[in-house]
Amino acid sequence: MMAEAPKTAARKIAEKKANRRGAARLAAVQALYQMDIAGAGVNDVFAEFESYWLGNEVEGDEYLPAEAAFFRDVVSGVVRDQGKIDPLLDDALNRGWPLKRIDAILRATLRAGAYELEHRKDVPARVVIKEYVDVANAFVDADETGLVNAVLDQVARQFRAGEFERG
Repeated sequence: MMAEAPKTAARKIAEKKANRRGAARLAAVQALYQMDIAGAGVNDVFAEFESYWLGNEVEGDEYLPAEAAFFRDVVSGVVRDQGKIDPLLDDALNRGWPLKRIDAILRATLRAGAYELEHRKDVPARVVIKEYVDVANAFVDADETGLVNAVLDQVARQFRAGEFERG
């Protein structure tokens, strides 16, 4: 079962000055969603996305060219570190609302963002947060994008406190 992007998903990302990494983030969230919902394996997801989705038109939606290495890093990193990422996200969410109760597309978005905040220091924390809020915006309402912003902000302050002290 493939995560269906709304017809405006690719356009919304393009309007936000999407680059190859922005497209890779969108694809990574969709791949993680597919893995979560359908139980697809990481190698199957890589093969499918890299040959069929990335940079192609699918069902009327044009998917921007994505940085494949970045896509692979985020997806494989989330899979590898999920045992560490999920408790971190549970702590950042309000008490009594564990990650497993969050919609699958939001779980995928939060996991990818948390991974990137911890491991991709080459991208400023505020950029990571904004990019994943933009990705979430392609799939969910504004209230839920606020959740993504708040949770990833908390995670960013744990992993990159120094970036926030500078102003």
